[in-house]
Amino acid sequence: MLMAVRKVIVLGNPILRQKAKPVRQITKGERQLIDDLLETMDAHEGVGLAAPQVGILQRIFVARWEGETFVLVNPEIEWRSKETVAGMEGCLSIPGVQGKVVRHEKIRVRALNADGNPIALQPEGWLARIFQHEIDHLDGILILDRTDELFWVVEEETGEGETKVRLIPTTKDAILAAFQQRRRKTASPRSR
Repeated sequence: MLMAVRKVIVLGNPILRQKAKPVRQITKGERQLIDDLLETMDAHEGVGLAAPQVGILQRIFVARWEGETFVLVNPEIEWRSKETVAGMEGCLSIPGVQGKVVRHEKIRVRALNADGNPIALQPEGWLARIFQHEIDHLDGILILDRTDELFWVVEEETGEGETKVRLIPTTKDAILAAFQQRRRKTASPRSR
């Protein structure tokens, strides 16, 4: 199967706010979607990507962490630890923005793998964070819904030819307005 990089939809697209539907059967189409999700995630240097982020309302997400690849179909969190931790998260569907999000330190997830076989995983730390972030996407939830500590990510060149990253505090309203303006610019025909 040829893998393709799909377009990642961004904040403002109503698909991102819809709940994905369970996968009834893993067919050739779902396998192609899984391959394309992995290719798209890698092309955008992400660590996780959910099907709704490429406009497909199916409960599938992929992740790569510390050299291991994960494919979860119809994932459900069965258990969450009481311990939580705050950490910075970005999102391929909200480029240029990060948020400080509180997540459960450990979770237990049941799902199907790419072959349709049942699996149970107990990720912790950053992998648990990635899984929770992607499962949120399957439920139409974004990092903007999980925190008020939001930042624009600004890259600046230093005098030594290096890139320095600055985080500039912002608000949910400012982010929504910026993405709404961006959508209007890309939707309107250019005048000559």
